[in-house]
Amino acid sequence: MASAKTTSWMLTILFCIAPPGAWGHDEHDPVGNALPEKLGEVNFPVSCSTEAQKEFNRGMALFHSFWFYPAIDSFGRVLRQDPECGMAYWGIAIMSIGNPFTWPPGPKAWKEGASAVADAQRVGAKSERERDYIAALAAFFKDWETTDYRPRLLAFQEAMKGVAARYPRDIEAQILYALVLNATALPADKTFANQLAAANILEPLFKKHPDHPGVAHYLIHTYDYAELAEKGLPAARAYARVAPSVPHALHMPSHIFSRVGLWHEMAESNRASYLAAKSELKEATLGIGAYDALHAMDYMVFAHLQQAQDKAARRLVDEATSIRKVNVENLPAAYAFAAIPARFALERGDWKGAAALELSPADLAWSKFPQAEAILVFARGLGAARSGDIAAAHKDVARLQALKETMTAAKLDYWAGQTDFQIKAVDAWLALAENRNDEAVRLMRAAAEAEEASDKHPVTPGNVASSRELLGEMLLGLDRPAQAFAEFEHSLKRDPNRFRSIYGAARAAEASGDRKEARDYYARLQTLAANYDTARSELIQAKAFLGKH
Repeated sequence: MASAKTTSWMLTILFCIAPPGAWGHDEHDPVGNALPEKLGEVNFPVSCSTEAQKEFNRGMALFHSFWFYPAIDSFGRVLRQDPECGMAYWGIAIMSIGNPFTWPPGPKAWKEGASAVADAQRVGAKSERERDYIAALAAFFKDWETTDYRPRLLAFQEAMKGVAARYPRDIEAQILYALVLNATALPADKTFANQLAAANILEPLFKKHPDHPGVAHYLIHTYDYAELAEKGLPAARAYARVAPSVPHALHMPSHIFSRVGLWHEMAESNRASYLAAKSELKEATLGIGAYDALHAMDYMVFAHLQQAQDKAARRLVDEATSIRKVNVENLPAAYAFAAIPARFALERGDWKGAAALELSPADLAWSKFPQAEAILVFARGLGAARSGDIAAAHKDVARLQALKETMTAAKLDYWAGQTDFQIKAVDAWLALAENRNDEAVRLMRAAAEAEEASDKHPVTPGNVASSRELLGEMLLGLDRPAQAFAEFEHSLKRDPNRFRSIYGAARAAEASGDRKEARDYYARLQTLAANYDTARSELIQAKAFLGKH
């Protein structure tokens, strides 16, 4: 049997990386009959008992879909079936890494993960291959108390590269190496060296093993970039079919859908994930928000707003606002709490509404998530600047500066960079409000270039406002329609099918006297919002123009 010590650190890891109460959800058909679990097909041979091998495969299938809580429970079962299965300890240890694309866990998880690796080394394994897996993961936890996260992740990458090279027919070694390549990729690296290396590993495996959850999942992460997104559509369309029992698998296709502007598919993907995530909450946690559901809600709000489905988006905003507690306070939850109301105001051009935004829930530990608070403060500052409240906008810029300093001190360099161009954007609209027009355009252009030199984080379906789009709107307001049109077209190449960019291009073309382009863009707007639930003024304007031309 697993020792009391083992049980203790298993529970610690569970509470550090996954929400309490989320052991899984029971799938049912429309008439209430339980459906068989579908996690995809994984075969990761280990030298443990036959019964333990079957459960180990299940644990790895859960891991590959980032369903950590039930995965650790699964590896605990492996230990109960075969206490000498050293790879079960390895499985529990790798869970402590959490989702490498969103946030690193805290010191408590690192400590318990290191303890699990030590147990894996103590128990050992019957094959050199398994011992190599354990040694590779041990490289990740080495000196965890004194070494930053990224150097350790790079050490793990190098170790897994060696495992993958030594065992070229071991598909799990190849898949895990590809995962770490993606996790260590830098957003500012526009050569996409790591992503292309991962794709070279995963694409042939996708053809040979189309039902492996890790292959489809990690291909989506591989191509989750504006320049690569089209390549990710096959994996995106496959993954939910491969592992329909997993909320994250239902959500992940929308990472590609958001990149290519498939808003209906994105909304439906996240609706399924949202419902599955909410069903994870058991009786003891009813009335508490699920962070996975909030994450999906942010994506849904974004998708609904691009289709002028403001009523559908409003229902989700109201639901998010009503939540006072979340089952785990992490970056995806905090980001969604901040971004959902910010999107709703900015995408609809409700500048006064944006200027009135406040953090909710008020008692969330916002100090732990300065990057999330910055999203809302940016939206509020932009709203204040564009609605004429100069003093409030300056106050929000000062708050953004303070948050940026906090992020820099905490070595959240990516997020500090995001806040830097948010500050530039608000300063640009302040300059415009104060009739410093040339400075306003210069600042807004610098913000757009800085945003495009980086990339969006996987926690978000897209920035709450596009800097390039804001530049187009500024130029249009300054009666420079030809320049504005070029910026809107530029924006649409990076972020296809955005409502405000299409409408901006139509307005700019109309103001320039280019009736053909104006007609084409107004027609695109109508097609985009064919299933609208709110007759926005932009759609009324499009209908009026097309009726005359």
